[in-house]
Amino acid sequence: MNEMPRPPRGGDPLPLVGVSACRIIRDSHFPGHWTAERYLHAAAEAAGALPIQIPALGGTALTDLQLHALLERLDGLLLTGSPSNVEPRHYDGPPSAEGTAHDPDRDATTLPLIRMAVRDGVPLLAICRGIQELNVALGGTLHQRLWEVPGRMDHRSDKSKPPLERYEPRHAVSLRMGGPIAVIAGASEAVVNSLHAQAIDRLAPALQAEAHAADGTIEAVSVKSARAFAIGVQWHAEWKCTEDPLSVSLFKAFGDACRARAGARHGRPRVAPAGGFETRAAKRDRSRAVVSPRA
Repeated sequence: MNEMPRPPRGGDPLPLVGVSACRIIRDSHFPGHWTAERYLHAAAEAAGALPIQIPALGGTALTDLQLHALLERLDGLLLTGSPSNVEPRHYDGPPSAEGTAHDPDRDATTLPLIRMAVRDGVPLLAICRGIQELNVALGGTLHQRLWEVPGRMDHRSDKSKPPLERYEPRHAVSLRMGGPIAVIAGASEAVVNSLHAQAIDRLAPALQAEAHAADGTIEAVSVKSARAFAIGVQWHAEWKCTEDPLSVSLFKAFGDACRARAGARHGRPRVAPAGGFETRAAKRDRSRAVVSPRA
């Protein structure tokens, strides 16, 4: 049975995880910021963290300096899925087809945050749109209409099914032997609920492909030489995250990395989390730890 994250011990800091949001406009006049509740529950229940929504205010109310100040206060970053897509101008792609949903304010928030998080060793888990943001932020490109690419299957959601059925497992993915996701999963293959119209085309130089669908589509990545947990998955790991074995393991590893950062920030270094990731600060603090002599 998969072990769920334990509540913090007395005195242990509760990790604070920022969760990305989308900017939406209701009735053409009332903009707001929206995050699907299941991502917040996943951060709280499966990762054992305190989730806080990050509004999509980048480029307007939030400058890069303010985003950096926000990141310094966070122990992890969770990038969510969305009906919108990254604007192709961010990866020198051709104009989107008419009717393609975009969220430029979210792009202006998440893309710089990702680069800062990778640079500063803030644990990061990117889901669905999040993995595409991760790839673009680090220099990769996207297939805008994956189902039209020769040899690729249609990964889009089947709108003829009830909403809850659409998120059931869709297809198998092969996991890179010895990679962090394979280690976390304890397996070389998994069946995932991957629902998407766009996908990674050219992989960013800083990323390592960690999972592929049978048609060759990249379904998961990790950041090479990451200072902390830094993984992106194309599937919806937040769905049934306390039941699905792979989702449970992914969020537990993410939560462990967030707790390690929280401990290091508060002067309480912890051991390295599962999956082989440990922040440099945590390593440094562990190496300097001194056992007090007995009285």
